[in-house]
Amino acid sequence: MRGARRFQTLLLFLAAVLCALQCAAQTSPPTASVQPSPQMSAQPQPQPQAGQRLTLAEAEGIAIQNHPRIQAATQLASAAAAQVREVQSIYYPQASGAATGAYAQTNSRIAAGFLNSPSIFDKFADGVSVSQLVTDFGRTHELSKSSHYHAQAEQENVVSTRADVLLRVNLTYYNVMKAQSVLHVAEETVKARQLVSDQITQLEKSSLRSGLDVSFANVDLARSQLLLVQAQNDLQSSFAQLSDALGYSDQRQFQLVDEPLPGAPPPDVAPLIVEALQNRPEIISQGFDVRSAQSYATAERDLWFPTISAAAVTGIVPFRQDILPEHYAAAGFNVNVPIFNGRLFNAERSEATARSHVQEQFLRDLQNRIAQDVRMSWLNVTSAYQRLSLTQQLLDQTTQAYDLAKGRYQLGLSSIIELSQAQLNLTEAQVEQVSAQYDYESQTANLNYQLGRVK
Repeated sequence: MRGARRFQTLLLFLAAVLCALQCAAQTSPPTASVQPSPQMSAQPQPQPQAGQRLTLAEAEGIAIQNHPRIQAATQLASAAAAQVREVQSIYYPQASGAATGAYAQTNSRIAAGFLNSPSIFDKFADGVSVSQLVTDFGRTHELSKSSHYHAQAEQENVVSTRADVLLRVNLTYYNVMKAQSVLHVAEETVKARQLVSDQITQLEKSSLRSGLDVSFANVDLARSQLLLVQAQNDLQSSFAQLSDALGYSDQRQFQLVDEPLPGAPPPDVAPLIVEALQNRPEIISQGFDVRSAQSYATAERDLWFPTISAAAVTGIVPFRQDILPEHYAAAGFNVNVPIFNGRLFNAERSEATARSHVQEQFLRDLQNRIAQDVRMSWLNVTSAYQRLSLTQQLLDQTTQAYDLAKGRYQLGLSSIIELSQAQLNLTEAQVEQVSAQYDYESQTANLNYQLGRVK
C-alpha cells in the first residue's frame, strides 16, 4: 500500500513537471539560432567604388558572388541534395527512446475501442526501440534515384541561372559602353555646331550671311543639344541596369574598359545547333527531370510489393506491480502485404507515369526552342557583323560629304541647308558606327549564351 502511494506521488510529480515545461514553452519567446551559410560566412570581396575601373571579367565575378538569383538557385540545389539524404535515411536503423508511466484501478482492463482487452498495470518504465527495413523490393531505391536526379537537375539550374545573370551583365556592360560612345559623339557634335553657329552669327553681323543661315545653324545646334540630353539620360539608365545586373540595389558608376572586338561568326549554323543541344544547362537539367520522373513512376509501381522490417525493444521497469518483470526485451519481424486500398496505388502510378510523359514532352519542346533561338541568334550575329563594314563605309562617305559641304558653304557655293543636311548625316553615321560595334559584341555574347558557352 505504501509503495502504491509512493508511485502515485511520483506520477503526480512528473505530471506537474510536464505542465511546467509546457507553460514555459508557451510563454517564453522562441529563440532560433541562425547558422551562417557558406555565402554569409565567406569573406566579402572588395566592391568597386564609384568611378572605379571595371573590366568585363571583374563585372562577371561580382555578379556571380553578389546576385541574389544565383544565391537562391544555390540554396535550392542544397535543399534538393538534402532531399536525397531524407529518402536514403530509411536504409539506416531507426532508434527511439521512450518513458511510460501508468496508474490504474485494480484489475482494470480496456473494454471498448479495441478488439482485445488488455490489463493495465501500475508502472513507470523507460526503454529503447530499434527498427530496420529489411527490404521493400526496390521502391526505396527508385525513390533515391528520383531524388538524386532531381538534385542533379537543380545543380544544372544553378549553372543556367548563372548563365542568365552573366548574359545580362554582358549586355548591360556593352550598353554602357555604347551609351558612353554615343554621349561622346553628342558632345563633339554640340561643340562643332556651336562653333558653326558662332561663326555664322559673326558673319551675319558683318552682313556676309543672312539671318536665315543663323536660324538654320541654331536649329542644328538645338538638335545636337537634344541628342546630348538623350545620350546623358541613356547613359544613366545603362548604369542603373548594369548595377542591377551586378546585384546592387543602388545605382553605381564605373569606368568600364573596352573589350576587343570578336572575330567573324561561323559560316554554318548546323554545328552550332548540335553544340547547343549538348551543352545548354537547361536541356541537361530537363533530362535529369525526365529521369527523375521515370524513377518515381517505377517507385509508385512498387507500392504493390510487400515490405519486410525487423524490430527490437528493451528497457527496465523500476516502479511496477509485482506481476511485472524488472527488465524486458523482445525482437521480431513484420511483413506488410498490400491487398486493397480502393485502387489508390493504381491511381498514383498512373499519375506518376503521366507526369513522366509530360517531362519528356517538355524536353522536346525545349530542344526545339533552343534550336530556333540558336538560328535566330546566328542570323543576328551575321547581320551585325555585316553592319560593321557598311557603317564604316557610311561614316567615311558622310565625313567626306561633310567636308565638301563645309568647304562649299565657306566659299559661298552652297546654302546653309546643304551644310545642315551634311552635319545631320555625319552625326547619324557616327552613331550608327558606334551602335554597330557594340551591337555586334552584344549579339556575339548572346550567341555564346545560346550555345551554352556562358557558365
